Amino acid sequence: MYPTKKPWSALDDQAVAVARALSMDAVQKVGNGHPGTAMSLAPVAYTLFQRFLRHDPKDPNWIGRDRFILSCGHSSLTLYVQLLFSGYGLSLDDLKAFRTWGSLTPGHPEYGHTAGVETTTGPLGQGVANAVGMAMAARYERGLLDPDAKWGESPFDHNIWVICSDGDLQEGVSTEASSLAGTQQLGNLKVIYDDNRISIEGDTHYAFTEDVSARYRSYGWEVFEVAALSNGDVDRDALEKAMEKSLQITDKPVLIRLKTVIAWPAPKARNTAKSHGSALGAEEVAATKSELGLPAEDFYYPDEVKNHVEEIAQRGGELRKSWEVGFSNWEKANPTKAELLERLVNRSLPKDWNTNLPTFGSDKEVSTRKASGDSLNALAEKLPELFGGSSDLAESNNTTIEEGGSFLPATSNMKGANPYGRVIHFGIREHAMGSILNGMALHGLVRPFGGTFLVFSDYMRGAVRLSALMNLPVTYVWSHDSIGLGEDGPTHQPVEHIAALRAIPNLEVIRPADANEVVYCWQEIMKRNKPAGILLSRQNLPVIDRNTHAAASEAAHGAYALNQVTNPDVILIATGSEVHLTLKAADLLKSEGIQARVVSAPCLEWFNQQDAVFKEKVLPKQVKARVSVEAGISQGWRDYIGDCGVAVSLEHFGASASAGVLFKEFGFTPEKIAAAAKQSISNSKD
Repeated sequence: MYPTKKPWSALDDQAVAVARALSMDAVQKVGNGHPGTAMSLAPVAYTLFQRFLRHDPKDPNWIGRDRFILSCGHSSLTLYVQLLFSGYGLSLDDLKAFRTWGSLTPGHPEYGHTAGVETTTGPLGQGVANAVGMAMAARYERGLLDPDAKWGESPFDHNIWVICSDGDLQEGVSTEASSLAGTQQLGNLKVIYDDNRISIEGDTHYAFTEDVSARYRSYGWEVFEVAALSNGDVDRDALEKAMEKSLQITDKPVLIRLKTVIAWPAPKARNTAKSHGSALGAEEVAATKSELGLPAEDFYYPDEVKNHVEEIAQRGGELRKSWEVGFSNWEKANPTKAELLERLVNRSLPKDWNTNLPTFGSDKEVSTRKASGDSLNALAEKLPELFGGSSDLAESNNTTIEEGGSFLPATSNMKGANPYGRVIHFGIREHAMGSILNGMALHGLVRPFGGTFLVFSDYMRGAVRLSALMNLPVTYVWSHDSIGLGEDGPTHQPVEHIAALRAIPNLEVIRPADANEVVYCWQEIMKRNKPAGILLSRQNLPVIDRNTHAAASEAAHGAYALNQVTNPDVILIATGSEVHLTLKAADLLKSEGIQARVVSAPCLEWFNQQDAVFKEKVLPKQVKARVSVEAGISQGWRDYIGDCGVAVSLEHFGASASAGVLFKEFGFTPEKIAAAAKQSISNSKD
């Protein structure tokens, strides 16, 4: 399953020395970066890539590979040098172009930009949490494809390796994720913690004095501690023994706590805060190369080292061939599952995926969260890749896949526990949930989703931003989307959140008007394979009569005219729970001889992608009188309503009262909307 390891040789020692020097040179050339950690971690990353990691540099997307995450993304050279050594396509010129325009070696590793980079890291703690998501996805996918094989005997068995820093383990998101990893007994997760006690401000003990080993043991992790050698270098032999032991542990995650000296062996810079994030200077670089026994030459990479390290590609290829035998046997024995795997790899949808979805009559009111739960369950019947849960709010978010089983280890005594279950209990850990969902999506085969209240999207914003940055097909289910949640009061009532989420590039923010719009919005989410957040009401809403209004399928355009008004005097644009109020306002205006077109705008991002003809059809330029209606701040709506427009919005925090009272008191009534329409008409005439 893993490469046959040759005895460690003098060439290996030289390769590690070269890796350290290349890290120094790359930072020195550009004049900025983080050399210290890359220098001290060079033997760690080299040992991992050359002697433990199961990977095939010729195919970075091989599904049978181990995953490696450099959670301390600021030390990107730790990864780039090993990608150079392993043959992932990086060249010495790429290292020389470190942190410069258009290079394959940006300051922090970027997913989709450089082959061999499994996730974008830099915001500390995110990589640790991504790894937890990858480990969870690996187990779930194994359950879909090969549930009965013993560990190590399935072509889908592999490990998730992480190198993380003090900073990663100080961030709360790693704490949340690590706690859940222990509960989940993720035996395929191996984390190497670089305990060098140095950060930008100096000794980490200014702020970080806890017993990390004890903390991780309390989470349910196995912990190995590896001290540094007396001269300060990594005890590579002890590290390798700890890594070998970690591979024998399959019932819990492993933390290898490794003592290092940052910037080793720089004579003056070692163990200093300056070496964390600054070039060492020409004099110190030269002195360090002397310590390493290397010539003073910049970017020294001799042929004997190059030829030696690139042998890993051959060993990776041999490993791949061996794996292919087992995979071929699995394919022959499991033709139906093999077809499923092919579809999941291609991220395609089966022919009948959107049949038997719910429809809702206009005879009774339905909350959009309820309609979302019904839609999710109907989709889940045809799409086993749908996998997710909630941060302890499943009953409120309606994110439970019925009869899906709770995703928990086989040893759990919790009701419904199933190691391959579809329902994830994230606990009250919104930030980790977002980061874990990203890891699941990065792993490659699942379509993850996670739910909480919209107001708590603040707690997970860092992860949501990374979903958008990496363009991952993660779906965030955010319910309780306005003051309409009522008596819980202003701490739970989102006001600025819709606008704040729309401000994230590449995130599709979806706020359906009624139950049937929800169904079509979920379909569009599945088709698009993009990061998306669907915002849902707690309160029941009228189901719009589609016999008298436009079809709910029009929601896929992002915005559409609900009523038939050919030459409107004013256009009323609304989202979510405010749409039905806006339709009533249009009726009031009609009784006064004013023709109002009502536009439901469930997703402005989708609407912005439509062609000019469609946009003009919905929002004709000659109609300057426009009103936006949304129970949140008006930021962003000027782009749609223009200088003459009026925004019916909420520019302050909410209050504790019933939804009906709050909407009335805060001006979300048909009468107030109609008054705003008249004001906009007046503005347009003036």
